[in-house]
Amino acid sequence: MSGDASIIYRAEPEEARIIQPLDAMTLIYQRRSGITHIVAEPVPEILAAMGDDAITAQRLAVKLAESFDLGSEGDAIAVIAERLAELAGLGLVEQVSPPDA
Repeated sequence: MSGDASIIYRAEPEEARIIQPLDAMTLIYQRRSGITHIVAEPVPEILAAMGDDAITAQRLAVKLAESFDLGSEGDAIAVIAERLAELAGLGLVEQVSPPDA
């Protein structure tokens, strides 16, 4: 699955999910769907950095780079775009703009 760095995404509000760290994994319970997702880094960090903002992979990379060493900016943006596309597939974030909007 590849992600488009120009797509804007928004995470579900914090109150719509319960996040519970469990060793190297994190459980995310979605109140809306009743589904519990088992995720690893960087998913919790991505969701926390998104907050309530509608955000692109590029902007999210800038926010994450404030706290983490992401390496090459271009590579980081591509990886984050892929993770956002995957999170949209799980329903943890939603796409709020179409590609090339």
